[in-house]
Amino acid sequence: MTPVALDSQLHAPARLQIATVLATADSAEFARLREITGVSDSVLSKHLAALVEAGYVSLTKSPLDGRSRTWASFTRQGRTAFAAHMRALQALIDSAEQAIAAQ
Repeated sequence: MTPVALDSQLHAPARLQIATVLATADSAEFARLREITGVSDSVLSKHLAALVEAGYVSLTKSPLDGRSRTWASFTRQGRTAFAAHMRALQALIDSAEQAIAAQ
């Protein structure tokens, strides 16, 4: 099997869930990401901070219903990295399916 380059910044389950949401939307509100990932505010904040530091996500704050809300969105670099990560995961799946089929 050829080595597959998984992106360590995206591979953690919560980050992969965040990336999946951001790949299908222009942006996602913090509370929605918290619901989807099932993690606490502090854990989600740490994951988002890591994705921001990697250059994959940008955060903006805007008022909604009289309160400031945090919105996350992919950067161009984040979309590119996520697409590459998905290709790497697909290569792993394809390899495993071939091995199973050969048994």
